[in-house]
Amino acid sequence: MIIPSPAHREGWESDAGGRLRSTGGPQPARSRLLRLSAWGFLLLTLGSWGFVLGEQHTRYVSLLTPETWEHAQRFLSRFLGLDSPARPAFLLPERWAEAAGLAYHTLAMSVLAIGIAALGMLATVIPAARITADGALTRTRHGIAPVLFVVIRAAYIFSRAVPELVWAMLIVFIFSPGILPGAIALGIHNFGVLGKLCAEVVEDLDLRPARAVRAAGASSAQTLLYAVLPSALPQFLTYILYRWEVIIRTTIVVGFVSAAGLGREFRLRMSFFHYTDVALLLLVYFLLVLSVDLLSTVLRRLAR
Repeated sequence: MIIPSPAHREGWESDAGGRLRSTGGPQPARSRLLRLSAWGFLLLTLGSWGFVLGEQHTRYVSLLTPETWEHAQRFLSRFLGLDSPARPAFLLPERWAEAAGLAYHTLAMSVLAIGIAALGMLATVIPAARITADGALTRTRHGIAPVLFVVIRAAYIFSRAVPELVWAMLIVFIFSPGILPGAIALGIHNFGVLGKLCAEVVEDLDLRPARAVRAAGASSAQTLLYAVLPSALPQFLTYILYRWEVIIRTTIVVGFVSAAGLGREFRLRMSFFHYTDVALLLLVYFLLVLSVDLLSTVLRRLAR
């Protein structure tokens, strides 16, 4: 028989033979709470879907009508060029060459964007860490450190709270349409995301190496260079590469308003109802995203 330790004997009692038995203490109560929570979640989910499906304005029943499937079939035939005597765009080599050039511009926009975000993060991540503001990192608290912490964290929140498309719509009025406004918009938004993630990495670091270097007489800059950055840099690189994967998926949306890359051409072809060109652009975009994902995976493994 396993005898509970004194810290776990609550909810147990001894019978006449000296054997322990449960009295329905905290553990059964916690189990009942979990079961009630699960049932409550299930009822709320079913009720929510019932309300959504029962709402007349949504008209989800229209998804199953013959007209909907007829429209989908007609769009798919146009998308694949089955109802046109001309050759589809994705079967023309010159169109592939044009799409490859647009994909290069899209890739350049994503690389420039993640560079802007990463440089901004590296310049602000140390003051944005809570252990820097309260002096836990160097055991010396500067008066301006809490102010910098609040200001930089507020900048992180503001930059990532505004979507990339909104940033692009604002920046395109300052710069001429092209790769640069899209890259700046993506960089500003991801600056806030990267800053928050990497600041939390610094806060979770083991402070003993930094304190040992500091106790040996190293300056603050030397402490950061030899104790903090070597421990945090692999995780920084992982987050940077992960955000690059996210950026490459967002460039086509930002390209709608920044007039560059695959996004601009996608918007134009959709406006002119050139469905086979849209199919070609989507295929090239899929290959670009797949290549970036594979490259990012390899680089993340090397960073570890």
